[in-house]
Amino acid sequence: MTVPRFDELIHSPTRLAIVSLLAATEWADFSYIRDTVELSDSALSKQLTTLEQAGYAEIRKGFIGKRPRTSARLTAQGRAAFEQHVAALQQIVVRSGATILPAG
Repeated sequence: MTVPRFDELIHSPTRLAIVSLLAATEWADFSYIRDTVELSDSALSKQLTTLEQAGYAEIRKGFIGKRPRTSARLTAQGRAAFEQHVAALQQIVVRSGATILPAG
């Protein structure tokens, strides 16, 4: 069972979007994350560095041919923090009486 725990680092809208994207993948290419979350290269780089320094993300740099390739994934610590954060958000929503699922 996941213990609800609000995480200020993950709660930032930009980082929440990045972490939720990474939670759905094993590894994600930098360009895919950038385009999906709609960030500049420098903004994404800064956010990934913040997540990496917190131990929430792992960054892998390499080359495919002569082209540099950067990808990222959540660490076990990052995945646990995300799951706890989502559980805390769900608790907040449930207390409001609102539904978290679309009607229909």
